[in-house]
Amino acid sequence: MKQKRWTAILLAVSLAAAMTGCAPRVESCPAANQTQPGAAYETLAEATYPEMAKYPDETAYMKKDGSFDDEGFSKVYDAWWADKRARRDIDIDRENVQSFVWASTGAMLGEESGKNFVYSPLNVYMALSMLAECTDGDSRTQILSLLRENSLEDVRAQAKALWNANYCADGAVTSVLASSVWLDEGVGYVQKTLDTLAQDYYASSFSGEMGSDSYNKALQSWLNEQTGGLLQEQASGLEFTPETVMALATTIYYRAKWSQEFSKSQTSEDVFYAESGDITCDFMHSSGTGTYYWGEKFGAVNLPLRESGAMKLLLPDEGVTPEALLQDEEAMNFLLGGEDWENSKFLIVNLAVPKFDVSSDLNLNAGLQALGVTDVFGDDTADFSPMIENADGVFLSSAKHAARVAIDEEGVTAAAYTVMMEAGAAEPPDEEIDFTLDRPFVFAITSQDGLPLFIGVVNTPN
Repeated sequence: MKQKRWTAILLAVSLAAAMTGCAPRVESCPAANQTQPGAAYETLAEATYPEMAKYPDETAYMKKDGSFDDEGFSKVYDAWWADKRARRDIDIDRENVQSFVWASTGAMLGEESGKNFVYSPLNVYMALSMLAECTDGDSRTQILSLLRENSLEDVRAQAKALWNANYCADGAVTSVLASSVWLDEGVGYVQKTLDTLAQDYYASSFSGEMGSDSYNKALQSWLNEQTGGLLQEQASGLEFTPETVMALATTIYYRAKWSQEFSKSQTSEDVFYAESGDITCDFMHSSGTGTYYWGEKFGAVNLPLRESGAMKLLLPDEGVTPEALLQDEEAMNFLLGGEDWENSKFLIVNLAVPKFDVSSDLNLNAGLQALGVTDVFGDDTADFSPMIENADGVFLSSAKHAARVAIDEEGVTAAAYTVMMEAGAAEPPDEEIDFTLDRPFVFAITSQDGLPLFIGVVNTPN
């Protein structure tokens, strides 16, 4: 008799809320350590997030007489800054992560030409790291090769370092990474692996009836809690089948403010020249001193985020698609670093960027297989023995990635104006440049460690 096919699922869900706060249609912001899906489900292992020093609320240090409590504020601020600095100093093998980002971005882009594309390489990296813990043999070896690591111990150390370097819930920035394991209640599991996932990957594990409405709703609820309700539509379509024995889920929720915020009074309608046709949308404007970067096929600016990383905006030259830019070595080098970019000039940048809210749903199966991760997808080649006691016939049936990024304005900046600009390899003017993103462009959101949390293409802003 043929061995029954049991399936495992990998879910990578990412969300960057509006840079100035919760994006439109947010119902709630995620809370750290919301790991219990419901009283009817057993928790097999529970992650505990590290405590973080909170960014001080200045209003709390105003005295009744109108003076400011400098001593009290400084004490709290110094504790916060010490915690922040310690996280910035966490040792990460940047070269290996950058190699993964470069290889995986091109593979996941696939046939997305002309569509909005949002991809979180860090989110997928964490999901694959957990998958390596759950597999063995060639299944694990292929994952390690993609992650550019030699051993499971190296992956474990790298994943924990990345998690701690990018986790932030201090009241100034929200960068919440969450992971979970969902097991069928009738399947024997390896507790040691669940404990490792909880300790080193901050992943909680649950057990319930696969295929039941209650367990499906538990997963959907967990995903919504961790992503501030911004991916409800995508989450509502995720369901376990009765054949599912295990699912891994990882999420990133990111929210930060612009260092120099846009003025709403300077927002005005203009035309975005999309491939599918012209679109009228709201453009945010600013004007001020900053660094303009350029390469052979693009021009770019870097918008710092308060107490965090930055958003990089790349405008391809005429005749160059955003998708082609993500396959270009020079452009990817800029996205992955760029701090010491040779072709740069400090001048007045008159910026016009459309408000946008873009999302995409990616099936990672083809991309992962193109990158050499193949055995885990075969019921006769996959090895899930480190996680499942009787793992014969268990294979990875589905690997899905949903992501959404929204930006808006808030705050005050100088007056600006919009002028069509063709960026390219030519050196910009000496004093001032107009940088108008009125046609498809590339963006990347980097965290404080400089690695990209999100990479995307805006073909249509809304």
